[in-house]
Amino acid sequence: MRASDADRDAVLSELSEHFQAGRLTAAEFDERAGQALAARTWGELRDLLRDLPAARPGPTGAPERPSRRPALLPVAVLAGVGIAVAVSAGAAHHIWGFWWLLLAALFIARRVTWYAGASMRSGPPA
Repeated sequence: MRASDADRDAVLSELSEHFQAGRLTAAEFDERAGQALAARTWGELRDLLRDLPAARPGPTGAPERPSRRPALLPVAVLAGVGIAVAVSAGAAHHIWGFWWLLLAALFIARRVTWYAGASMRSGPPA
């Protein structure tokens, strides 16, 4: 894959950090900087850093798992708005308010039981 100017600049910055840390001599830095500026692909840039440690270490711990808690407040608000619209649609349509209420209750119950089952399957949080 072809390298962009930003990719070359990032490698030059990393080479500079290694030079400042004493991992590269001035001659090695000059040679690698010239190669970085002439590099056309990511592979060429990667080869310049292959024998050097990572300048910025990545995260050391295990990644955090996203919470699987149901978002009941938005669902309840949406259900309330739907019911209010259905009930206020007209006197001839009062029965629809009951059906909207039943639909919202079933939807919320389904989400709660699904999240409870998912948390049981995944086990206790680490």
